[in-house]
Amino acid sequence: MQEWVGDPAAAGRRMTAAQSLARSEEVIRGIVAAHDGPASLVADIACEIGAEIVEGIIRPGQDLNTVDLSRRYDTSRTPVREALMLIEKEGLVDIEPRRRPRAHVPSIEEVREIYRVRTVLFELMAMELAARATKADIAILAEVLERMRAAVTAGDARRYMWLSVEFHDKETLLCGNATAKRIHDSLLLRTLAMRRLSLARSDRLRQSLDDHFYLVRAYESHDAILAGAILRSNHGKALAAIEAHYRKHGTLVECTKD
Repeated sequence: MQEWVGDPAAAGRRMTAAQSLARSEEVIRGIVAAHDGPASLVADIACEIGAEIVEGIIRPGQDLNTVDLSRRYDTSRTPVREALMLIEKEGLVDIEPRRRPRAHVPSIEEVREIYRVRTVLFELMAMELAARATKADIAILAEVLERMRAAVTAGDARRYMWLSVEFHDKETLLCGNATAKRIHDSLLLRTLAMRRLSLARSDRLRQSLDDHFYLVRAYESHDAILAGAILRSNHGKALAAIEAHYRKHGTLVECTKD
């Protein structure tokens, strides 16, 4: 295992719940803007509600009362309905006929399917990136990896999770496969809450960090087979951690609070 020595100055600067919520809104806004045009009241509502679902402020299965939400945003119900339809496309909301919209409740079968798809997708992108990675590409990933290392030293699972999202976003851009990137982005919001579960065990942050360290080394040496294997293994361990949580608690909801 790689021995990591983090930046002492990073210790104690843990990401707050408010900062994580803001990051969720930022990520959702990027996806909504890409699919549905520039900022608007509808997009603002979609980003705020979507972020609250991702962060667990709105719990899975919780009703989304459009009357209450229209009061909250001081608007009619129409923009609220349109906002909920936007994030329904991203798998965050369920809208059924003659029933109130509600926050999506993922099943363990759905999570397994998503992780199997992500495993194949990321293995493909890793192999393609390893074949073409430049020194500049490696430098981009190494800079994020350094911040991930500091987050592990600080025991900051929130920050680490978001840095992992950033790392893989850059990775999917650098691989040059636009189709794979679009599929990755379409699954992104469906996996954010699950990533927190996958990193909840005390040993998972260090395991994940080691995987990312060896992945960057595989890119440096242009070893496509090794890069693909590392990402396949990383996703397998993440899914195993989620399944262990489900077996223990019977739910895919986080059971601890700050």
